[in-house]
Amino acid sequence: MKKNIATLLNESAAQWPDMKAVTFRNSSLTFAELDTLSNLYACGIRDSGVGPGVKTLMTVTPGLEFVAVVFAVFKTGAVPIFIDPGMGIANLANCVGKTEPEAMVGVPKAHWFRLFFPRTFKSVNKFFSVGKVAPPGVKYLPTAAEFKKNGGGIDFETVLLDPDDLAAIVFTTGSTGPPKGVVYTHRIYLEQTRIIKEVYGAGPNEIDMPAFPLFALFSAALGMPCVIPDINPSLPAKADPKLIVDTINRHSVSFSFASPALWRNVAKYCAENDLRIPTLKRALMAGAPAPPELHKALLATMAEDGDTFVPYGATEALPATTFRGSELDDETERDIADGRGYCLGAPNPGVSVDIIKPVDGPIPDWSEAEVLPVGEVGEIVVGAPFVTPEYHNLPEFTADAKIPSPDGLRHRMGDMGFIDDKGRLWFLGRKAHRVTTADGVLYPVCCEAVFNAHPNVARTALVGVGKPGSRIPVLIVEPAPAFAPTTQTEMDALVEELLDLGAAKDFTSRISRILFMPEFPVDIRHNAKIFREKLAVWAAKFDLDKANYRKKTE
Repeated sequence: MKKNIATLLNESAAQWPDMKAVTFRNSSLTFAELDTLSNLYACGIRDSGVGPGVKTLMTVTPGLEFVAVVFAVFKTGAVPIFIDPGMGIANLANCVGKTEPEAMVGVPKAHWFRLFFPRTFKSVNKFFSVGKVAPPGVKYLPTAAEFKKNGGGIDFETVLLDPDDLAAIVFTTGSTGPPKGVVYTHRIYLEQTRIIKEVYGAGPNEIDMPAFPLFALFSAALGMPCVIPDINPSLPAKADPKLIVDTINRHSVSFSFASPALWRNVAKYCAENDLRIPTLKRALMAGAPAPPELHKALLATMAEDGDTFVPYGATEALPATTFRGSELDDETERDIADGRGYCLGAPNPGVSVDIIKPVDGPIPDWSEAEVLPVGEVGEIVVGAPFVTPEYHNLPEFTADAKIPSPDGLRHRMGDMGFIDDKGRLWFLGRKAHRVTTADGVLYPVCCEAVFNAHPNVARTALVGVGKPGSRIPVLIVEPAPAFAPTTQTEMDALVEELLDLGAAKDFTSRISRILFMPEFPVDIRHNAKIFREKLAVWAAKFDLDKANYRKKTE
């Protein structure tokens, strides 16, 4: 049967025509208006020669037009390309060059920007702008405000395609390697929509606030009204928590997906100002481990029957497992504090999660993978209907990440973990971030949990310096904002206390080098994934003998 993810918007408009679909700042569109505006855009795009299979670069900022124009591109059968704008000019140029888009839909500023880089955008020959004052040769698409003012309806017959046809190319952030274009099909989008509804309760009875703009597309597809927060999506950690709280309370938001960095600031702001967000029932957070204290702090501000959710996955396979804050018992919290890792919950329905013996390089067939028993640490592998088939034009990366099996394609997550005796997945960190010393392997996430317990520490990062197999473990500390030492004695005292924490555990007792950095480099999408590769390069510049703060009496 032919498919197109855009038909879900058609269905939402038919079922709930007068219900608000998307709100941004002081403007909104009903589902019927959103579908009609999307039809208007689709007609303009199609009439300019953009149709099935045409790769189309999307550079539209979050707002009403963003949701409408993305669905318009889907309706024509064209293939939207999504690239995080915060990844920098060099990475952006590389991503555009790899995909060679033929069309571009963007705000005027994006079109002026491309004129300065003609070689990067040389493949693009059809241009569309949402907003005026674009360069010559760009077809104008009316804003939502102009559309509402002029009124009128327009029909467009959504192009139906094979379910496994290319639907979109979504680039990873490049937090552990170069950004890669992940191939999405219409079948994958439909499977993800199904599981988001089934597992997290998304639907027309909720009001969503997606801090990550692409998730507004799932809201529209599920008939779930959404309010797009007025923040820079590339800087969620810098988002004003007062604005977030005010948005939730003003619009009675009950469902929201955001970075742990954003939720941490919101919970802190609520606690400091004795505020609550009582309509919020489902708070999803992903992109980095969410410690128990974040779950508890956020739950204290939410609806009494609310819950926090950590969906585990990656752009290539999402969502694989789910951990709920309501699952956090004393034993799980103690295991996390003791450095066992972070619990990511049980696999979602229809998902298989296995732990295999780590292997460098491709695994041509599932029969060649060594599946490890319960409790043993290894590489996490996910099988599901929403596992993406490949990276666009990157066969070598595809070969490394995918394993064919009789049950379908499996994806190697690039993470280390284990399955406990309750069937739950535990996360120990990225495979590439393991610190292999002469005395064995150290897993950063496990070690960092021990040191992060100190009240004067915002977070820590363990990196390895030196030759593979005999690396020196170095703990880099980002002090808590409230910690403002004025003397070396105060700094030395903190170091001694951290070493005392480490000495209490066998695996952390081997860490004796400590460095300090005011603020860690983090990923652009969640502002929560620490760029440990950059920190390792930085740490290697120091004389580590002088960074050895182990007590002289020992």
